[in-house]
Amino acid sequence: MSKHHRPPLPHDFLRPVPSFSLTSEDVPDGGTLSQAQVLEGGNVSPQLRWAGFPAETKSFAVTCFDPDAPTGSGWWHWVLFDLPADVTELPAGLGSGDSADLPAGAIHARNDYGTKNFGGAAPPAGHGPHRYVFTVHALGVEKLGLDEDTSAAAVSGTLGFLALARASVIAEYENS
Repeated sequence: MSKHHRPPLPHDFLRPVPSFSLTSEDVPDGGTLSQAQVLEGGNVSPQLRWAGFPAETKSFAVTCFDPDAPTGSGWWHWVLFDLPADVTELPAGLGSGDSADLPAGAIHARNDYGTKNFGGAAPPAGHGPHRYVFTVHALGVEKLGLDEDTSAAAVSGTLGFLALARASVIAEYENS
């Protein structure tokens, strides 16, 4: 897949909002995703840390999306929402394990694998590099009013309307 003909990123379609700082010890922004975040590798959700979000933030959501998946609508790898506003970091593996380890009130929605957790990168062999967009959304509401069975696309649409700000890190992975 040519870099010149890549699908747009999910936030290209969302209402513009300010950005803030998002860093990761595991996802090198603009670099290559490690085997730890690959489905057939470690399948471990990455460490994420954020700062500089609006003072009126009442909760956060975290998503991971592959816009290059050959589905016509991309692929949702991770959808986590209703994170309390005092949570500004997720350790590696938090999204991969038991939901009992999540911050109180946080909800994993079903990803496109049909599971309620982080599902690692798994692009088709020979399809070329795929982008993995990890985004933290700062929200002006404490709860989205959605549950774990809400589709990733519906959660994403809701985030598009309710985000006060968002920040992303993007890494690529290719399965040759």
